[in-house]
Amino acid sequence: MTPAKLDRYIALALQIDCDGVHPDSDRATAAARMQASLARIDVAIGGARRWIGPELKLVVLPEYILSGPPWGETIAEWAAKGAIAPEGPEYDALAKLAQKHGVFLAGNGYETDAHFPGLYFQACWVFDPAGNRVLTYRRLISIFAPTPHDVWDKYLDVYGLDAVFPVADTAIGKLAAIASEEILYPEVARAHAIRGAEVFLHSTSEVASPNLTIKQIARRARALENLAYVVSANNAELRGIDVPIDSSNGFSDIIDYHGNQLVLAGVGESSVASSFLDLAGLRAYRRRPAMANMLSRQALEMFAESFANADLRRRNGLLQGGKLVIPDRSYFQQRQADAIARMTERGII
Repeated sequence: MTPAKLDRYIALALQIDCDGVHPDSDRATAAARMQASLARIDVAIGGARRWIGPELKLVVLPEYILSGPPWGETIAEWAAKGAIAPEGPEYDALAKLAQKHGVFLAGNGYETDAHFPGLYFQACWVFDPAGNRVLTYRRLISIFAPTPHDVWDKYLDVYGLDAVFPVADTAIGKLAAIASEEILYPEVARAHAIRGAEVFLHSTSEVASPNLTIKQIARRARALENLAYVVSANNAELRGIDVPIDSSNGFSDIIDYHGNQLVLAGVGESSVASSFLDLAGLRAYRRRPAMANMLSRQALEMFAESFANADLRRRNGLLQGGKLVIPDRSYFQQRQADAIARMTERGII
């Protein structure tokens, strides 16, 4: 039986501590820490659902919630210790949490891929209330991690372009994911929006401040220019790396399709950032001719040739002669330096 479509429901940006695996010496101890984090998430979702009520249908978790970020590990070391296998027990546990609590469960972490052995990608994922993984999005813009663009030709051969910008058509609307600082890049959100995305799921680990930060500004911009909701979950404490644990603590929020902040959490573990999403209102607004209907007014083909010919950051940096290369960490600095050099040669900067 197909679940009924919901025009109105509550979404939650669940602000919870991230206990990173960097201090762990091997996969076994890292996996045990991840299981402990899953147990904490289970309790938090259960409590939030009891507090908020049965209208809670979507829960978004912060960035890299089970592992924290790599902190000096090589690509191979982090793939072995901090990344999750697509068929691994951690994903099985997340699927069971979505089933247990009857919610769509979204989040982010690092995962391996059998097509690219030795690499990992930062992935956003969504499980539906039946425990099915209905969305997988791999982060495209990262200064410290491999991305599909680094293996672009092979990635497209394996998955195709729609899998690069996936949108899941679900009972709670058309969902798309944006990873952390990618909220700063309008092209990522727009590529999802032109595939129908209505709700952007933003798992983040970002500077937390009562002042308006660049990501808070960007969330509002992405929402209003695409007429979409943004549900943004930040960490509470970030443990396991040697930065002050409250550096990314708090201010999870939800933005409506006018760019208004509907709710804002404080600091600490919290289910405060919850709000009704009105999908019926969003759809009616998108169909209404008006100056503010920005999504309908954009003639994207005008910009296609300029973008296609820019070629500022070289693709396939980790494919040499069609063979996969596992980089050391210096590759990512070299990749950016090369792009800056190309921009300088062309008089862009």
